[in-house]
Amino acid sequence: MAKDYYEILGVKKDASADEIKSAYRRLAKKYHPDLNKAPEAADKFKEINEAYEVLGDDRKRANYDQFGSSDGPSFGAGGSGADFSDFFGGGTGGFGGFSDIFSDIFSAFGGNGKTRVNQRGEDINVNMRLSFEEAVFGVDKIISLTRTETCTKCNGTGAKNGKEFTTCPDCRGVGRVRIQQNTMFGTTIRETICPRCGGSGKMIKEKCDNCAGKGVKKVPAEIRVKVPAGIDNGQTIRLRGEGNAAQGQGINGDLNIKVTVAEHSIFKRVGTELLFDLYVPFTTCLLGGKVEIPLTKGKTVLDIKEGTMSGTVMRLKGKGVKNLNRDSYGDMLITIKSEPPKNLNKKNKDLLKELEKGFEPNDYPKYKEYLNKIKGL
Repeated sequence: MAKDYYEILGVKKDASADEIKSAYRRLAKKYHPDLNKAPEAADKFKEINEAYEVLGDDRKRANYDQFGSSDGPSFGAGGSGADFSDFFGGGTGGFGGFSDIFSDIFSAFGGNGKTRVNQRGEDINVNMRLSFEEAVFGVDKIISLTRTETCTKCNGTGAKNGKEFTTCPDCRGVGRVRIQQNTMFGTTIRETICPRCGGSGKMIKEKCDNCAGKGVKKVPAEIRVKVPAGIDNGQTIRLRGEGNAAQGQGINGDLNIKVTVAEHSIFKRVGTELLFDLYVPFTTCLLGGKVEIPLTKGKTVLDIKEGTMSGTVMRLKGKGVKNLNRDSYGDMLITIKSEPPKNLNKKNKDLLKELEKGFEPNDYPKYKEYLNKIKGL
């Protein structure tokens, strides 16, 4: 059974980012092994960190809420660098990174801070509309967008020719500085981004004329997306590293593509199963018959047996939608609906009345059972 991370941090499931962050800080200080020598403190501290690592990240939290796991559903990767998750969103969200807050709180207790800022570019979120068939069978698409990319003229340094810079005198090229503070727990040392160089560790002497010293530049781009067979409405395709470039030679963000699938004129999709109601003349249910029905690809003939009750569900194994995470298919479920004629002329009515005389009560076992039940009411 999956751990309840909300219970571990003592917050509600609709808790805000600030509430989760505050709860984590309070509990982490309470159970940190350097402050709490109780035998169970180390295990509790580890559990608290594990909970915050998930709830402190927008993408992991969304996956955990929907699928019970921070990794989300295990979809097979489609295309170069592609990763699929439900839902999701990307990046580290509004919490910063887990390692950032850990370093921020516990560097005074011997925690290892970063030696240089590991910046990450912003994610790009776009929508993609697919036809029903494209979602069922998969398709290759081209997405046109504008994104920031590392400046090729200065290699992301922001300095002219990539050379016109010096080492930051405050952080000495590390990108982070330590600030000493007096708190209720005593003197602590907090590590943070160097305010002078913004974490780059460098001071630009002359700006690059191509990117105006930013190190990145907005450019148009076309991204090829391999949409996997079986993707469903509302799911998101994540292409790692296809988002905006980071300033300061960091890593690129992701491209998150939320999928909207058009409805089908006949089928209703539920997961990997396809459902539809098949209305047939009442005589087909009485006498039996063959009816042509559509499949996702092509058609087939459905054999309806004599005496089929209206509401009977017929299952065609493996005729549904492909599973994303394995090479198997769902089923097609067809609900038979008996349809009486809309208009009856006198001749047809007389024929039916004559036909009705030929049936005995025992020919309608369900109706007979009903009549027996209401006798005692």
